[in-house]
Amino acid sequence: MIIGTAGHIDHGKTALVKALTGVDTDRLKEEKARGITIDLGFAYLPTAAGATLGFIDVPGHERLVHTMLAGASGIDFALLVVAADDGVMPQTLEHLAIIGLLGVGRGLIALTKADLAPPERIAEVTAQIRDAVRGTPLAGADIVPVSTVDGQGIDALRLRLEAEALAIAQRPAEGRFRLAVDRVFSLVGVGVVVTGTILSGRVRVGDRVLASPSGLAARVRTLHVQDRPAEAGRAGDRCALNLAGDGVTKEAIHRGDMILDPALHAPTDRIDAMLHVQPSEPKAVGQWFPVRLHHASVETGARIVLLDDMPIQPGAEAPVQLVLDRPIAAAVPDRYVIRDVSAQRTIGGGHFVDLRPPARKRRTPERQAQRTALALTDPLDAFEALLAVPPYAWDIAAFVRDRALSEETGAAIVDALGLVVLAAGETRIAITPERWRGFLADVRARLADFHAENPDLQGLGREKLRLLLEPRLAPPVFLIALQKALREGRVVLDGAFVRLAEHSARLLPADEALWGTISGYLAGEARFRPPRVRDIAGEIGEPETEIRRVLKIVGRMGRVDAVAHDHFFLRETVREMVAITAALSAAHAEGFSAAQFRDQVNNGRKVAIQILEFLDRHGVTMKRDDLRRINPHRLDLFGTPAGPATDLPVLTGPPIAEDLLGRESSLVGRSDFKSE
Repeated sequence: MIIGTAGHIDHGKTALVKALTGVDTDRLKEEKARGITIDLGFAYLPTAAGATLGFIDVPGHERLVHTMLAGASGIDFALLVVAADDGVMPQTLEHLAIIGLLGVGRGLIALTKADLAPPERIAEVTAQIRDAVRGTPLAGADIVPVSTVDGQGIDALRLRLEAEALAIAQRPAEGRFRLAVDRVFSLVGVGVVVTGTILSGRVRVGDRVLASPSGLAARVRTLHVQDRPAEAGRAGDRCALNLAGDGVTKEAIHRGDMILDPALHAPTDRIDAMLHVQPSEPKAVGQWFPVRLHHASVETGARIVLLDDMPIQPGAEAPVQLVLDRPIAAAVPDRYVIRDVSAQRTIGGGHFVDLRPPARKRRTPERQAQRTALALTDPLDAFEALLAVPPYAWDIAAFVRDRALSEETGAAIVDALGLVVLAAGETRIAITPERWRGFLADVRARLADFHAENPDLQGLGREKLRLLLEPRLAPPVFLIALQKALREGRVVLDGAFVRLAEHSARLLPADEALWGTISGYLAGEARFRPPRVRDIAGEIGEPETEIRRVLKIVGRMGRVDAVAHDHFFLRETVREMVAITAALSAAHAEGFSAAQFRDQVNNGRKVAIQILEFLDRHGVTMKRDDLRRINPHRLDLFGTPAGPATDLPVLTGPPIAEDLLGRESSLVGRSDFKSE
């Protein structure tokens, strides 16, 4: 059990910890000289039951409340200290408020310096304390009079703390590892050591970790738990980690950093949260209100963005967005505290709801519904509620990461809800089975309508289809969804288009007849030098516009390709020319010339150049100076190559649709060749 002291300056917190443990937590020379605690102090007390009590002694001065917060964030149990001679003082009340805001639900109250006060004064201060703690988590806490001078009540307090340690359940350690750094130092012969309270998960000697938000990688060389050597630590433990790695120095890690499982490294500078404003605040919190935010051991500047219409009145609670001055490492539903920018008072606090909120459209009904779902404490309930509101799909991997949950917990959520998961890289978009069936039905309905209106087209453009559907999936995820639908026999991906499996593009009878005439001019011996549109029109006595219209229709159907303006080649011919360039590239390691290609197709130089430039544009060939090489990853762009290069190994790559979605072509080869 980690016990945190709280109370006004000079009320005897450090002396009480020393009386209980025998350890003087004032370790700094300035602390000894001034007789006050300036930085966090730590002490440990082994119990008869075999457990260890860890004490975090915090400063009580009003200007050091930020240091008190750095230590208080990881405690299990509060030990509020009130001196019998002074009674309840300003920092008594502020520390008491902080304990409540941080969600510390259990504690005891030590009435120190009892040897200096007569019984009537003890009774008077006890009444003050009861009045001060009313409505707080310590409202029912026992008040124990103690004296570090004559030992009055020390043994009784120690026994009470040991009993509380047995009563408090251990924090669950199923999540991923996070430790909030409150001290960093270097020891001769050991190296860099960081200390803090483990907020979640487990850590073991040899584990790979990261310091966030910097992203510095390190390895746990050794560790101590409750000031004793150990092989592992778990959530709730006070832990010291000896870290090693490139760039790991005392100056590279700071109080406020989080040492964590590398999978959790995703710092954020914008967080949606619930904010409770202290009843003692003199006025309401308004829009863009500046504050100092305290979370775990970090402190940073922030602005409050209201998500409701009205300012937050003293004593009220409301959703807000916290816009931070710098990124921090956090998790949902971590608690936080805000203080005024002059560090004179605690304004309020609450818990985090969403670490990845939008900067715009923060107050839409859709966004409000998402926040309501994300605010649910139970991960299963929260994720189920998320999938019931727009956009009806959510990244389960990001959800698990932002709550510091284990991979096993994420898998359990997927299994419990029977979710359909679309994995694209690190993203894993989850959809309910009902929503997935509706999505597939909508895909089929949209495609059926399109085919009915456009029987001559091979299919609907992939991006156009994506924008018509709900949930509106990101392009990479949408492609995965279509591929899943394809495996289920629902649709066919046809290059840049999507069609129903049973659909095949067909021309109207008149157009089919005209195409039958045109195709004869593009095939046979003249296939590498087919006539242009105007020449075909002159030969068969049809308007150029009609010839061009039919060629564009069959081009969309994948039967021809426009190599240059009004110059169409059969798709079979294009495949044959791709095979020829592959054979030339294999025969000429340094690259082949346009003249060598011209000789292979028995064509004029101008048309040969137009063909090669067409292949360059699609990434099939890569040009440097006057030479070209084949890109093997694009050999199948126009279908299986035919002709002299069919025995070459063919590597599959992204289809033309990838380029239509704005992605880079997958060009490989020597770095001195590039696609123009």
